[in-house]
Parts: sequence; structure tokens; C-alpha cells
Amino acid sequence: METAFIRTPLGIAKLEGNADGLASIVVLNTEETVSSVIPKNLEAAVKQLQEYFAGERNSFDLALNPAGTDFQKRVWKALSKIPYGKTVSYLELSKTLGDVKAIRAVASANGKNPLWIIVPCHRVIGTDGSLTGYAGGLHRKKWLLDHENPVKQQSLF
Repeated sequence: METAFIRTPLGIAKLEGNADGLASIVVLNTEETVSSVIPKNLEAAVKQLQEYFAGERNSFDLALNPAGTDFQKRVWKALSKIPYGKTVSYLELSKTLGDVKAIRAVASANGKNPLWIIVPCHRVIGTDGSLTGYAGGLHRKKWLLDHENPVKQQSLF
């Protein structure tokens, strides 16, 4: 497994992957040294993330190879279908997967998503529109949703 550390507006992100695809992206709460050399297998992911943060990309085209159960992978695949700039509730996501009673399992799988931003778990919100749990922290979830909002609202104060 190859590793790279990149600077993002939300902190240092650690990327891991190999020739089979990108295995994980995690935003860290600690300072790490940014990689001076990006492994060949991670170059496309780094480039696409930089484009995303620059507002030049709203979807990703990468080979993905996350570790997880079959159910988790099913949830992550469903997350990948949530369009840029849109949100869905955990309940809607559960319905999409065919089992409204699986809402807690869906939420758990969402929380274990190893591919931050690429598999957009930040686009899942509470049924009441609240910004419920996010492994990267609610401040990051809010930033990502604001970044993807097609209508940029200016602050009045």
C-alpha cells in the first residue's frame, strides 16, 4: 500500500492505495509533513482532489478499492450516486437500498466510509435537515456542503 499526505482546505489528508485502486482517504486532526513525491498510483486521486477543492471538479473518475463488508460496499456505492450539490437523508438512503428498517446499519456503514469526499458521505443529513454525525467533524461536513452549494450565499454580517 502506498501513502501520500496532501494539504487541503480542511487539513492534511492521508491517501492510501495501490495498483488495484484507492483504498482510503482520511482527513487528519494532526499535522503531518506533506508528501514531496506522490506515488504514481495516487497521482490521479491527488490531482482530482485538488481540482475538487479548486471548484473545477464535481465528480471523480478513479479506481476504488476500499476494504469493507459486502453491505458496507453496497451503501458506499449508493453514496456515490448522490449528485454533487444535493443531499439525502439517512431514511432516503435506506429506502434506496430497499430496507427502511436498516437505517441504523446504513448510518453505521456511512460512518465507516474510508473514502472521504470521493464517496460523498458528507451529503447524507438527518431527516429534519440537520447535519448529523460525520467522522471528519461537523465543521468539515458543513464546509463541504457549502463548497458544493451551487448558490453561494453571502453573509449579511
